[in-house]
Amino acid sequence: MRFPWSTEFHASPPALLRAAAVALACGATLVMAGCTSTGVKTFGVQENFGSVATYSRLFDATPAQTCEASRRALLSQGYVISSSSADLVEGKKSFQPEPESHLQMVVRVVCVPEANDGKVSLGFVTATQDTYALRKTNNSASVGVGAIGSVSLPFSSSSESLVKVGSETIAKDTFYDSFFDLVKRYLVIDQALAD
Repeated sequence: MRFPWSTEFHASPPALLRAAAVALACGATLVMAGCTSTGVKTFGVQENFGSVATYSRLFDATPAQTCEASRRALLSQGYVISSSSADLVEGKKSFQPEPESHLQMVVRVVCVPEANDGKVSLGFVTATQDTYALRKTNNSASVGVGAIGSVSLPFSSSSESLVKVGSETIAKDTFYDSFFDLVKRYLVIDQALAD
């Protein structure tokens, strides 16, 4: 029995092979197009090396004295010291400018001798600021029972976590100038106590 809406189509084997080859070529082209367009944004070089002294200052003190003054300067501003030695100090401080945003500042000071007698030192300071955002994840529960099937219950839970969304090196001259002024103040206090 033949229905009026049915048609018979008979294709020869070479025609089927050509159709399959065309379909395969189209599929490969789509896959290659998807692979080449990654959507990753590229940026140019962000660094310009120069002789500007934003991140370093000379001090009339030994490296150990400079690092101790730097440690005290960080402590006076509420930083938690994570590591400290005669030539290195690192401190961290957290900020919460908005209810769902969190910032963490890390200040690292490296103290090296600048003169042969060791009485002049160079302090290198780098501050980085990491930005975190609060991410919420909602989870709902479902229970599977063998005889009945799966049943969704109105139980739900949510979890919150901080996700790092950015990091940058602080490049403001005023930030470093104020830090170095505070270090100099502690060096003057230490030298006055030593005399």
